[in-house]
Amino acid sequence: MNHSTETAGERGTAVELDSGMSKTLHHGLQILEALSRHPHGLTVTDVADAVGVHRTVAHRLIRTLEAHRLCRRDENKRITLGTGLVTLAEPVEQDLRTVARPVLEELAERTRATAHLVIRESDTEVRALMVVEPRNAEVHVAFRPGQVHPIDRGSAGLVMLAANPPAPGERPEVTAARELGYAVTRGEVVATVFGISALIPRRRGTPQTSIGISLFEIDEEETRGSAVVEHARRLGALLH
Repeated sequence: MNHSTETAGERGTAVELDSGMSKTLHHGLQILEALSRHPHGLTVTDVADAVGVHRTVAHRLIRTLEAHRLCRRDENKRITLGTGLVTLAEPVEQDLRTVARPVLEELAERTRATAHLVIRESDTEVRALMVVEPRNAEVHVAFRPGQVHPIDRGSAGLVMLAANPPAPGERPEVTAARELGYAVTRGEVVATVFGISALIPRRRGTPQTSIGISLFEIDEEETRGSAVVEHARRLGALLH
């Protein structure tokens, strides 16, 4: 049995339209984001409501996305994501994901917890790039890749902040992560869920990336933390 909870990161980070942006493209991307949150599809009216446009505008946007195979309509005329997105997504961090998968699988099995690879998206946000669920645990945390979270919430972001020099007013968890080599948080990304993350040694010019685990209870925190650090170092060695 798994447990999945929609979080603020899963709902997506709101992007405010400004004068330097294309309004039409902005709405089209909002449609794709809305569809990603509803795998069983949305009606045209649902899409119009989600984006905040008239139904006629939503229909034109959907037709354009359909033409590029970025969305499609099923037999019930509900709109879902299209196969063209797979082609677009395939090259994104492909080498990293290919090398990381067996390391994450081993970490998930060893700790009996959901393992994740998180990459720094910007100065303020991180994104889950890969999620691997354990096969040997009766209960585990389930969430989808692609979720975006603030960098100052959750073990993945905090361990990235710990790579910076000590700063006045920084969270105690960041200070502790700098000393331990891994960050520990509880209930910051998903309520009641613990996170343990370690930073992956990186090559110059590549974004900060962490490896970690999510679980409902932490027993033997030091043992689990050491396992996460070990796998972070192993993945770092493979990437160099």
